[in-house]
Amino acid sequence: MTPKKLIILGVVKLVLIAVAFGVVYSMYGCNTVQGVGKDIEKAGSAIEKAGSK
Repeated sequence: MTPKKLIILGVVKLVLIAVAFGVVYSMYGCNTVQGVGKDIEKAGSAIEKAGSK
């Protein structure tokens, strides 16, 4: 293999690894945002109940 092909293969591997980490990170981010949304919804319900009393 020529050095040029080795460099291209190395770059492709790095890009694939970066994409894989990005996908995993975004999956964790979605779960976190979803959990925060549920907490905010519960807090809003508690405020509404307190306001109606």
